[in-house]
Amino acid sequence: MEAILVECAQSSLRTFMYRNAIFMCERLCAEFPSEVNSQLLATCYLRNDQAYAAYHILKGAQMAQSRYLFALSCFRMDLLSEAERALCPTHEPGLEVPNGAAGHYLLGLICRFTDRRKNAVTHFKQALSLDPLYWAAYEELSLLGCAEEAAVVFGETAVLSILKQHLQLQQYVPTCQNTMTSNEDHDGVTFRSMEDVSPRQQKTVQSSNVREVPHGTIASGGISNQPANGGHSNLSFYNTPSPIAAQLSGLAPPPICRNMQPSAATSSTDSSPRPTMNAPAQAPRRKVVDEGKFRKISGRLFSDSSTRRSMRLSGDSGASANTNAATGNGNSHTTKYLGSSRLGHVTLRSVRKAPAWGGDSFEEGLRSEAVDDSRMNITASTSAASPSGDGGAMMLGHSTLSDSTVLSGASDILGLLRLLGEGYRLSCLHKSQEALEIYQQLPQRHYNTGWVLSQVGIAYFELMDYLEADRAFSMARCASPYRLEGMDLYSTVLYHMKEDMRLSYLAQELVSTDRLAPQAWCAMGNCYSLQKDHDTALKNFTRATQLSTRFAYAHTLCAHEYAALEDFDNGIKSYQNALRIDSRHYNAWYGLGIIYLRQEKFEFSEHHFRMAFQINSRSSVILSYLGTALHALKRNDEALMMMEKAVLADKKNPLPMYQKAVILASMEKLDEALEVLEELKENFPREGSVYALMGKIYKRRNMYDKAMLNFGLALDLKPSTADVATIKAAIEKLHVPDDLDDSS
Repeated sequence: MEAILVECAQSSLRTFMYRNAIFMCERLCAEFPSEVNSQLLATCYLRNDQAYAAYHILKGAQMAQSRYLFALSCFRMDLLSEAERALCPTHEPGLEVPNGAAGHYLLGLICRFTDRRKNAVTHFKQALSLDPLYWAAYEELSLLGCAEEAAVVFGETAVLSILKQHLQLQQYVPTCQNTMTSNEDHDGVTFRSMEDVSPRQQKTVQSSNVREVPHGTIASGGISNQPANGGHSNLSFYNTPSPIAAQLSGLAPPPICRNMQPSAATSSTDSSPRPTMNAPAQAPRRKVVDEGKFRKISGRLFSDSSTRRSMRLSGDSGASANTNAATGNGNSHTTKYLGSSRLGHVTLRSVRKAPAWGGDSFEEGLRSEAVDDSRMNITASTSAASPSGDGGAMMLGHSTLSDSTVLSGASDILGLLRLLGEGYRLSCLHKSQEALEIYQQLPQRHYNTGWVLSQVGIAYFELMDYLEADRAFSMARCASPYRLEGMDLYSTVLYHMKEDMRLSYLAQELVSTDRLAPQAWCAMGNCYSLQKDHDTALKNFTRATQLSTRFAYAHTLCAHEYAALEDFDNGIKSYQNALRIDSRHYNAWYGLGIIYLRQEKFEFSEHHFRMAFQINSRSSVILSYLGTALHALKRNDEALMMMEKAVLADKKNPLPMYQKAVILASMEKLDEALEVLEELKENFPREGSVYALMGKIYKRRNMYDKAMLNFGLALDLKPSTADVATIKAAIEKLHVPDDLDDSS
């Protein structure tokens, strides 16, 4: 009866019938109460997004797998301290972290979200050392800015580690067979029946489709079934043997089987690498990321969140942005603090950093941890239940891969990960041009995937090349129309390009795809923000933060809207919320600097701009505003140096040249200031603030005709209402000396 109930629950999980699985598991636990069966019930609830139910079921459980599932439930419920105690009990400090790499990865996330960066880095590195193919850990290290070069992480040491795992797997075969002999009476409910099957019937079962996982059972004692006839075990190649290998019976869906290594008949033509176990039989089981898992994990990018996040520094009037987008520049840098036209209005959207996608992707990735973990266990237990040899699945014995095949496959996949990892690491360090060069080296079949194209779009976005970013994101949409990761940044690209129709269409498409995705509501908020409906935009961004509290980009966008509404207190709170999620979220530091600059708290402003500069030293906009803050503090020499760096960082950005002219004029270097403005006028002829500043300088030089001419040109370019008033006031006081004008 127990075996039938277990099989029924597993079958329901395989077909995603979670209600039926929960019902049958409740009958199982009522009839045969045990911690192993409770694990299966908890897994059913976790699959059904009912972490609170799994929490109550496993509270107080002591088995390693139970502690991992309980910690996962706590993590989803945001009970981080309790999750950490489950993985690392304080009363047993020497207890090993359950599930190896997966356990350390979860601990790393917990430490990261509790502001313990060093501990987080340690656990992520430990996860990679246990499993060289644990890509998610390398992603997190890159987001923290602590990843080693991909050539080191995915180098020869990783190849040897995978080969060592393969050798350990081969050595484990006799152990499995001997163990099964001693446990035959205990687990005979399946194997005695299998022994009665004729050889022809066995062959029929063994030659079933690769996607069909042999159905096995879990004995009440929690020991995985092994072949009693001395045949070859069908233990999954992705499992590390463990005394608790069958603690959790869960779903073994098609992707796991699809990615199993084919038998000897086909292995010679398959060059794809396959991870192997790296722990002895007595070590706790750990999970290795297979190709399907790799695709899912690598699809996260960008966040958070990205992640990189975007800041907008385009003008409120938008005319300059239209001109720049049409010429391929895509820049619209303004400063409201300086009181000029388009060049002087702050909306904080040009400096950007990809979202870590941490909140959303972390929760989504960890939501699959229980799924994948149970896949590993059930694959181990059910595959062992089949007698020797399933021709389509990965087997031990005569169909085991040779060392040369494993070595070749491992070298291939690690070579691919070196390119992907190095590109992602450079992108997280804001070395976008170098990252693009790395991505260009990828094979075409990998370059044209949604994840890579999204990363290419993010890199172009960071370089403020919005046309190329639009092209890359459009290709990503074509390659993966279901992809949501990175689409929040794509919406910001369209925001900068003033593509209101396309932005509206994208927002509706994303909402129709998944109304519970924060990226969809960020796109919707950008759509309203482009229409200057900041109240409605704020509601949409707030909705995104409610759907994923760890999505830093949504908090930043909320802060942008608060700043646009001049609600600085709430804006500061939202920026600080983003920094609590990701301390390297440089545009939140920058946004705080903008608010303090507008409040004339120049020391605070300089500090926050400096923090943003330390994280991203290549941003022309950050350099410009750091120079502005230094100028406000009367540190003009440092300010000029920053402006020079900003000009070199992005010659298409008019903001640093304008600010340089302002600083030179304040230092009474009027001729040098006019030279800079003349050059700026040639490159950006429709920037009204340039003509307004030239009029002021000509007035100070008592050249009233030229001053009047430039003031008139500035008015002809239709500046904002505030700038119109400023220019008209300057015209009225054209013949008033500057000293009297300042005193009035």
